[in-house]
Amino acid sequence: MIIEDHEEVFIAATESSGLKLVAAVSALLITAAVFVGYAYVRKRHAQSAGPAQQTASAQPKASPQALILVDEALIQGSNTQLGGTIRNISNGKLIGLSIELEVRRRKDGTAEKKVVSLSPADLDPSQEGRYSLPLKAQEYVSAKVTALYAGSQAPVPYTLRQGEKRPPERLESKTIKIDKPPGKRPEFLNSPDNPARVP
Repeated sequence: MIIEDHEEVFIAATESSGLKLVAAVSALLITAAVFVGYAYVRKRHAQSAGPAQQTASAQPKASPQALILVDEALIQGSNTQLGGTIRNISNGKLIGLSIELEVRRRKDGTAEKKVVSLSPADLDPSQEGRYSLPLKAQEYVSAKVTALYAGSQAPVPYTLRQGEKRPPERLESKTIKIDKPPGKRPEFLNSPDNPARVP
């Protein structure tokens, strides 16, 4: 009877180790299947994206013809003033320049494009022009440069740099005078002249 009990224990042990072995093998198979599927999807994506990247790299990138210096936004009352300077860094004349800004609304986050013309709009080599766009501070949250156009909306290659920084705000100093009521001066409860015992 004691031998039979030992046999049952050994049988139960071999059954549980067999289940563990089957679980481990199935986990390895599932992991291998996921890895093979990932490798297949990645290879397929690389093949489909390859021609698009080759055509983009085959076209030479045009050298910039203008340098856009974007100033920090100025707050003037309830308006925000966006502006900056555009410098012609090419050897030719740029005619009819205008800059496109993408402004984002504060309320719903939608983007809106605004085209602003330069002053002066025609720039000789090394000449500069300024642009300025007033916006309601409560309505818009951000702005960025998206394009520079010359003449009949022909895009001009450009580079961006930080322009003028916002001048520091000056806070007016105010003197506040407190009138003391006439009569007896208030005393400290505990001072060197009038020591008091604190419980």
